[in-house]
Amino acid sequence: MNHDTSQIETLLSRLQTAGVAYIARTQGAREKIINHCYDLISSLELPSEAIMRLGWAEPARTANCRIAIDLEIFGHLKEGGKAGITVKKLATNCSADEILISRILKHLVAMKVVGENGQDTYSTTPLAEALTEAKYRDGIIFLHDVAGPSFQHLPKYLKNINYTCPTEITNGPFQAAHKTELSAFSWLDQHPPYLHAFNSYMTAYRAGKPSWVDPGFYPVAGRLIGGFNSNYSEAFLVDVGGGKGQDLHDLKEKYPQIPGKLILQDRAAVISTVSDDIFEAIPHDFFTAQPVKDARAYYLHSILHNWSDDDCVRILQQLKPAMRPGYSRLLLNEIVVPRQGPKWPVTSMDQLMLVLAAVQERTEADLTKLLKRAGFRIVQVYSHEFGQESLIEAEQDVE
Repeated sequence: MNHDTSQIETLLSRLQTAGVAYIARTQGAREKIINHCYDLISSLELPSEAIMRLGWAEPARTANCRIAIDLEIFGHLKEGGKAGITVKKLATNCSADEILISRILKHLVAMKVVGENGQDTYSTTPLAEALTEAKYRDGIIFLHDVAGPSFQHLPKYLKNINYTCPTEITNGPFQAAHKTELSAFSWLDQHPPYLHAFNSYMTAYRAGKPSWVDPGFYPVAGRLIGGFNSNYSEAFLVDVGGGKGQDLHDLKEKYPQIPGKLILQDRAAVISTVSDDIFEAIPHDFFTAQPVKDARAYYLHSILHNWSDDDCVRILQQLKPAMRPGYSRLLLNEIVVPRQGPKWPVTSMDQLMLVLAAVQERTEADLTKLLKRAGFRIVQVYSHEFGQESLIEAEQDVE
């Protein structure tokens, strides 16, 4: 197989330029380096190598990480410090076969998950150390045990339905894989360890990524704080389906001068686990009427992408009567799929939603149509150049 040397030279030049920018701490340089590296690998990799990587190297990496979590290998590596720890000691600590542990660790070294200090001596890495934290560890557990079988069943499932696009949240690859008629979220409710893993991982999924409250993303001061009127309501922002309130913490941290109340809403099972003095926590089903009236903003983070268009309309229509026309804002924090050139974090999330819930990430045109059906119109879509999610500001459509 012949490679286009001019293309390789171009990619190497772009990589070098991005490297200089990264050293200078230029915003977005890290993401550019990663993208250029993917382009370079794709240009240099033989088809036979690509199939090896896709077919068994990457699946084995995930499976071995899952095993390492069960055996607490990452914790032992961390305790070993810079000197590392021998495979013999690891096997003893894990009560596992030494040869098996050696084979697992050799692959994790080759796949850049753990480090190697010498023959049969292994050490931690930033990724391995992260996998000692519950929120990252739970991500591997959820994605391997719950999402993984769903992806495995996707080809056969689509073949059985003649390659039509799944649209029923209770009839998709997830149900085929887990042999259930429940939606993924209802199934998680009946499997508390995986529900916990999912909720835990959601706190890690956005870690280190641009947030809508960051400077230069959405103008919180100009669009929300300015014009706030406590005579209408003391409620400043209602986080609908907001989990444990991480977004409210981020908002308060970046804008401590917020003039009104922050309110968190989620299912009673979630709210019962929350205790916080930054916000008021209220149990609420977003398929029922919104009880907080005339708030400055109603905020939904990654809610609509979990539901079909019809269900999204139902959710949004429960908000509309509570909103004060011309004052209350609807804020949707969602992935907006570009019409051209989307990056893998966007497309892979769309695939994850396909296998878990038979739904999809939406384009701006999709969201425009959806909001119009619910009686809203988009005011503006705010995006960060290197972020995956956008902040869609909408208001009631008075036409």
